[in-house]
Amino acid sequence: MQLGGWQTCAMFGEGVVRVCADPVVDLFVAETAGPAERTVLVVHGGPDWDGSYLRQPLVELGGECRVVLPDLRGCGRSTRGLADEQYSWDLVVADLLALLDARQVKTVDVVGFSTGGKIAQRVALAAPERVRRLVVASSNVVPVPPDAFDGWQERDRRHEAGARLANAEGVAGVELTRAWAWSSAPANVWRPDKLDEYLHRLEGVAFSGEWMRPYQAGLLSTVLPDDAVDRLAALGIPILLLHGRQDMTFPAALAEQAAKHIPSARAVVLEQAGHMAHIDQPDQWIAAVREFLA
Repeated sequence: MQLGGWQTCAMFGEGVVRVCADPVVDLFVAETAGPAERTVLVVHGGPDWDGSYLRQPLVELGGECRVVLPDLRGCGRSTRGLADEQYSWDLVVADLLALLDARQVKTVDVVGFSTGGKIAQRVALAAPERVRRLVVASSNVVPVPPDAFDGWQERDRRHEAGARLANAEGVAGVELTRAWAWSSAPANVWRPDKLDEYLHRLEGVAFSGEWMRPYQAGLLSTVLPDDAVDRLAALGIPILLLHGRQDMTFPAALAEQAAKHIPSARAVVLEQAGHMAHIDQPDQWIAAVREFLA
């Protein structure tokens, strides 16, 4: 494993870490200063996004913790152009564990957001001895039932633009990923006064379309681990299920339901917060993470 040259950017150092030699996979990593024994591995969502939209407010943990925020393979400034079969959840988990090895981290706290929350569960299940605490943010442990959002008219209204985009012709790959992110913004951010801030963050995201290809070809397995509730309960790892009450992607009620069935888990549901709860309620969000990881 090799570590690229590092530069400082807004309290995050930035560099490249090689996590696989055949094929070559380099992960672009943003990292704060902090003690290695208190490393927080952050797994972004998408997956065809990068991790930049999560830097705030997680940067506030810098110094007291070492926050490590990689772009997953095929995402952001990490290696792209891999064959479709090289995009799998097992390989992502292997990359993340290799990253920890490269940074000489034996035990880590893991924060996974949205799709990253399900990848984080896979990390804990694959290497439970390396995960001290697990934060599943704006994600799910319980499968989402097909009728989960029936009758929620406000959600239907906010998703209308995205639904039109799904039927648009001539939009594919990275352009489709970008267009989806922008059109779904009103559904992802609950508070209207936070929408401009969110759109500004989207301007800085290096979107890709790498994961969309195998997804559309039916090559990707479901990212949520099978029997996640029972398997996580058996591990006994402390788990925080951090959610926005108005999340229009994963119902907040599922976080509360999962907490009732996993003895080591607790749910924190933030009011007046949507899927991007860290943007709607940044102070409450980072306070919940900090308290849990203390």
